[in-house]
Amino acid sequence: MIDIKFLRSDPDAVKENIKKKFQDDKLPLVDEVIELDKEFRECKTRAEYLRSQRNKISKQIGAFMAQGKKEEAEATKKQVTDMAGELEALTVKENELSEKIDTIMRVIPNIIDPSVPIGKDDSENVEIEKFGEPVVPDFEIPYHVDIMEKLNGIELDPARDTSGNGFYYLRGDIARLHSAILSYARDFMIDRGFTYYIPPFMIRSSVVTGVMSFAEMENMMYKIEGEDLYLIGTSEHSMIGKFINTITEEDQLPQTLTSYSPCFRKEVGAHGIEERGVYRIHQFEKQEMIVVCKPEESMTWYDKLWQNSVDFFRSLDIPVRTLECCSGDLADLKVKSCDVEAWSPRQKKYFEVGSCSNLGDAQARRLGIRIRGENGNYLAHTLNNTVVAPPRMLIAFLENNLNEDGSIRIPLPLRMYMGGNSTIEVPKK
Repeated sequence: MIDIKFLRSDPDAVKENIKKKFQDDKLPLVDEVIELDKEFRECKTRAEYLRSQRNKISKQIGAFMAQGKKEEAEATKKQVTDMAGELEALTVKENELSEKIDTIMRVIPNIIDPSVPIGKDDSENVEIEKFGEPVVPDFEIPYHVDIMEKLNGIELDPARDTSGNGFYYLRGDIARLHSAILSYARDFMIDRGFTYYIPPFMIRSSVVTGVMSFAEMENMMYKIEGEDLYLIGTSEHSMIGKFINTITEEDQLPQTLTSYSPCFRKEVGAHGIEERGVYRIHQFEKQEMIVVCKPEESMTWYDKLWQNSVDFFRSLDIPVRTLECCSGDLADLKVKSCDVEAWSPRQKKYFEVGSCSNLGDAQARRLGIRIRGENGNYLAHTLNNTVVAPPRMLIAFLENNLNEDGSIRIPLPLRMYMGGNSTIEVPKK
């Protein structure tokens, strides 16, 4: 959500930004909001004038009465009453205009960073850098569900019976591995100076509309029937919401947080075999990182955040690459974003395992997240990034650590969470 003052002063820049995001259908909204804003300010100016005049004239009533000028007093009372009626109408109109402006401003995309590559969709995202050497073993790597089933680690049919498609039961060593990855991710981020949180898993609509666009909300969020509550799609929602309507002292920044949560999402892909299994699901768990900082520090933190994810995966010997999201692939609130992708030796390509985003002051503007500085209050910048989401990470982990006999190597950092074991063995029949 951009500053309306910026839109008012440079509408051409806002329109150019819309074109860069290939959302030309939104171009008329800029002129529409300018007209509404003009009408709103005229309305507000008139209301302020009437209030000052009403206060001035009201004082004359007592003076007229004291002088016995009853007719003048009554005429003045009528004038005040008429002003009150007009003020009431203006107040209603102000509120209506303000609501219309806010609705449109939430649809107009945020101004992207100049470094963002221009492209229509994710097919035009740009590879930045690779980390680690991709390896394809000389034996066939099965589909990830087949790997887990051979290890007695997943049950899909019972999950379909209890909950439907897009759910699963993890069991045994695979369930333990899932938890081990999350525990290691938690400690990895704590060691990097982040404060660990377990947040609420449900949030109010006022927080939902503050952290994401309406379209994202409709596509992702599950609403609790009869309550003003939504199940979170990621702990970023709760963690950014924690700062709603707050003012943080400059010397308390940056706020660097890492949070664990289950995540609930409506969407399940059905675009071929690689979209099944545990790649796209309704429910999963994730370790997230969140930063609230001063505007001039946000790009530095952006680089630190995605690097944390790269370092995490490389500590487990999983090759990864970073992919810069092009303008058309950026969600409307984002200033800049990149995906971290892990190597799949089975598919012989990389696939997304996390996303790092700088949202500038968009979320802060919607939620009233401010910083108190020497020269007054100003809006914070917010960022988020995935440390790890084990369902997808499990795919990368299993494929990159699979032995020819079907057993799984356990890298050193995870062994303390796996009872000291160095492998997950295939159960004997």
